[in-house]
Amino acid sequence: MKFRAPLRRRPARRVTVSLAVPVLVAAGFGLYLFAPWKAFTSTAVDEALPSAPASRAAASAASMAPAAPAAPVDLARGGFVSGEHPTTGTARLVRLPDGTVVLRLEGLRTSDGPDVRVYLSALPAAQSRLDSLGEGAVELDRLKGNLGNQNYTVPAGTDLDRVRSAVIWCHRFSVGFGAADLART
Repeated sequence: MKFRAPLRRRPARRVTVSLAVPVLVAAGFGLYLFAPWKAFTSTAVDEALPSAPASRAAASAASMAPAAPAAPVDLARGGFVSGEHPTTGTARLVRLPDGTVVLRLEGLRTSDGPDVRVYLSALPAAQSRLDSLGEGAVELDRLKGNLGNQNYTVPAGTDLDRVRSAVIWCHRFSVGFGAADLART
């Protein structure tokens, strides 16, 4: 009768655990970085165009001073062209009756992504939608939703004469989802 030594399982378990931990960490980092579930999700937003506060309109009517325009005024507009992802809709630069300027996205339809933001760029859409925002691009905010109508306040002091396009941009991967040339109206 032959004598067999007992099988050692402990080193195999240590090897398995020591290999599993880095694989799980790498998988978690990959999920965070690429957010693959975003390929299957959508967020719809339907904001109305902001209007003048009622108190200001009443104060303007009460005084005999010339009032600001009673309705929003389009400064520029353009349709989106696709970049890395199919993107459609219209971008409008609008001056509100209180003097603030907003970028309004209407009928927007694009992909969701892990870190998508809205910018104003000095480059035309053909350039800014691909791989560069250009110098002096103005970040407005994170994209509120990949579908619908939404408003982004343009910071006071922004040189609107330099703005040539509105860009939907994935900050994490430095690619444009789409851009719209803003033609003056």
